[in-house]
Order: sequence, then structure tokens, then C-alpha cells
Amino acid sequence: MNFSLEGLSYEALEAQLAESGVNPVHAKPLFRAVHRRLLRNDLDSAEGVLPPLQRWLASEQAAKSCAMELVGDTSSADGFTRKYLLRLHDGAEVESVQMGFPGRYTACLSSQVGCAMGCVFCATGQMGFSRHLTASEIVAQVHQVERELRRTQGGTIRNIVMMGMGEPLHNFEPTMEALDIITDNRGLNIGPARVAISTVGYIPGIRKLTRHSKRYSLAVSLHGASDEERGQLIPLNKRWPLVELLDACREYSALKRARVFFAWTLIGGVNDSDDHAQRLVDILKGMDAHVNLIPLNPTEGYKEQAPGEERVRAFQQIIQDAGLPSTVRQRRGIDVAAGCGQLKAQRVKRTR
Repeated sequence: MNFSLEGLSYEALEAQLAESGVNPVHAKPLFRAVHRRLLRNDLDSAEGVLPPLQRWLASEQAAKSCAMELVGDTSSADGFTRKYLLRLHDGAEVESVQMGFPGRYTACLSSQVGCAMGCVFCATGQMGFSRHLTASEIVAQVHQVERELRRTQGGTIRNIVMMGMGEPLHNFEPTMEALDIITDNRGLNIGPARVAISTVGYIPGIRKLTRHSKRYSLAVSLHGASDEERGQLIPLNKRWPLVELLDACREYSALKRARVFFAWTLIGGVNDSDDHAQRLVDILKGMDAHVNLIPLNPTEGYKEQAPGEERVRAFQQIIQDAGLPSTVRQRRGIDVAAGCGQLKAQRVKRTR
């Protein structure tokens, strides 16, 4: 079986039913049961599921639920962050993160097992690349987080960030298929405006995203304002240098009429000086941009540290004085390795 119910869009489900000799009208109650009620079992007894659909669900030709097992679940001491370790059908494991507070919950999703981009300070990049996730495996992560929110908080996911393990634009088609399902108003109905896709500068994917029918937010990791400095942190920069990346971002902003969010991981003594801040301002001049500053989160494979709070604020002040909006990312989930750049598909006990 090469497909699962979680990975079928509404239109794909209609087509699958028609191919199996079932009236496509039955897609509506099944799609609702899978993507709104989040059922995996007992689908045949769900509201609106009539005998023709029940017979199809019982048949060998029917799509099955995505094989994903929760094998680890760790809550942070911050009270806002919860990390899930999920095992896939082939034994590979990925992590998803729940963040936020009542009314503003966010699910951080993975798009690959590992990552091929090799960013030196990122735990996922340090583990290398194994494979892409399917659309169903991406959607199943959302379902896992949503089920737990409903069960434990009586809440629901408001935002999606494709900022977990992997480079989502390197796995473009499955990621877009998954997001089409997640944003469908017949299912979870998380609007495209509440979806952010993070990239380290995979330009072919940025150009595809620019021409995609839906407008998702684009978040681009910079971390360096020159090719030499950025290339030391992000190997991909040697393939697609800054001038090409910024051109692609300007094109996205112009055609989508949207702001681009740039992430800058602040590393003490590496890219946190006043000069670095001024050069960042210079390369973003004239662009509709917002800068997210992220004090470095620790990983076993990288020895550098985050700068102190005073240096972070001084860096931000230079950016803001130049008229660029900027936010310092709150450091949450660090004690369970759930912070930005820390995901590595391993069991982590909360530190005290």
C-alpha cells in the first residue's frame, strides 16, 4: 500500500473512491472523520459513513492510516513546550514540537529524516540525511499534536511552522501536498496565512514557492551577511550564494506581496558584533523584511555559545534603528532539546 488516508487531499480521495467504484460523494464524511475528528480506527462507524464506504474501508484496496507510533513524549519545564518522538513504518524516527499557550498553539513539523543541508550548529544537520517524509507522514504529525492538545488542554492548533527536522523546500512536493490538506477548510482548516515555511536558502524551492497557488509565509535563515561568513555556517551557501538568495527573496516578496522573515542565529564572537548587525541592515535595505534573532541553542556537535542578553539587545537596536522590524525569539524547550536547531530524533530527559 503506497498511500494512506492522511496523505490524500479531498480531490485525491474523491478520485480514489471513484477508481474503486464508490460514489465520490462519500469523500466528504470520510475526509471530515480523518482530518477534523482525527479518527484512525472505527472509521466505518463515523457519522455519515454509509455501507458503500464501509465496504470500501474494509477492502484490501482501501487506503490505510499512516503507520506512525508515538515512542517518546517530553514536556519542558517552561510549561509551554512539548516534544514528540515518532517512529515511522520503516523504523526511522522524527520529532515534532508543540509550542505556545491557550489560544495560540503552534505545531513545529519535520519534513525529512535528518537533513542534507549540513548547517554546522544544527543538531539535525549534524545527523545527516536519511530520506524525505511523505505527505501522509507530515500530516500525521499535525494530527498527533492536535489530538494531544484536544485531550490535555481542550485546545487546538492555530499555527504551523515547517521548522522541524529537514529542509522543507528540498522536499517540496510532499510538503505542499501536506499543507494543502492541513489548510483545507473541510479538515483542520488552518489558514495559509498561519503557515510558515523555513529554508536555509534552497533557491529552487523558493522559486517554486513563489509560484505556488497559496501564500505561505517564507522564513529564510541567513546567519551571515557575506558569502565567506555564511558559507562557514551554511554549506549550501557555496552552491547558492547570498546575491542569488536575496534576489529570490525579493522576487517572492514582490510577486506574493508578502514580507520575508529572516532568521539570524546569534553566535557569540562569530556573528554578533555591531559590524555584523550593520552589514545585515545593508543587505536587506529596501526589502519588506522582518528579522528574527535567535540566540544559539546548544548542541553536542557545536562548541560555540549564545551571546549575553546585553549583546543581543545591542545587535537588535542597530537593526531597529535602521527601520527594520526585529524580534528576539524566546528560548523555550531548551531543557528537552526542543529549541530551534536542537531536533535530532532522540529521547531526552528534562534537565533540572
